[in-house]
This record gives sequence, structure tokens and C-alpha cells, in this order.
Amino acid sequence: MPAAAITCDYAGFRTLDSVIRARQVFGLDACTIVTQRYHNTRALEVARATGLDAVGFCTQDVEMRHSIRTEIREIASRTVAILDLYVWHRQPRFPGPPELIGTVDL
Repeated sequence: MPAAAITCDYAGFRTLDSVIRARQVFGLDACTIVTQRYHNTRALEVARATGLDAVGFCTQDVEMRHSIRTEIREIASRTVAILDLYVWHRQPRFPGPPELIGTVDL
């Protein structure tokens, strides 16, 4: 994939911010989320809840010695994400002005 096909979100400090900003700031209607399995479930739920058509691609899982800590952390993160979306209706900390991105022919 060419570097021009990647856009960095410098204000995407957490999953909620990045996924909402993908639609509101970068003007995307659809995207592919590439992250680890444990994280993709949460990212795709945020996308679904906010109207972003997203598919997930899972990278290699973390090493076994780190996975238990990661899985426990993810339980807390998913709980907070559900509260953010459906109870607190949180928005990104730094929504920012629109920065529409172009498409790249691959």
C-alpha cells in the first residue's frame, strides 16, 4: 500500500475519537479498521453506532504473556465505550474542522 493511502489522525486519542472523526472530520462514509482482534470488536461497534460503514481487519494478536492483561483491560474499555455511546453520548475531545481526504488508486 502506498504511503499516500494512509491518513494520520493526530487527534484520535482513543477509539471513540478516531472512529467519530473518520466520519465527521475526514468525511468518510466507509472505511477499513486495521487493528488487533481484541480492539477491532470495540472499534466496529463504535462505527456501527455512529453510522460509519466499517469492516475490520485483524492483525496478529499480542504475545500470550501479554494477552491476559490485554483481555482484562479490554473488558473495561468495552464497558466505557458502551457508556460513552449510549449513556453519555460523548463526542471526540478535539472534533476539529473538516479535513477531507482524497482517494488513492491502488
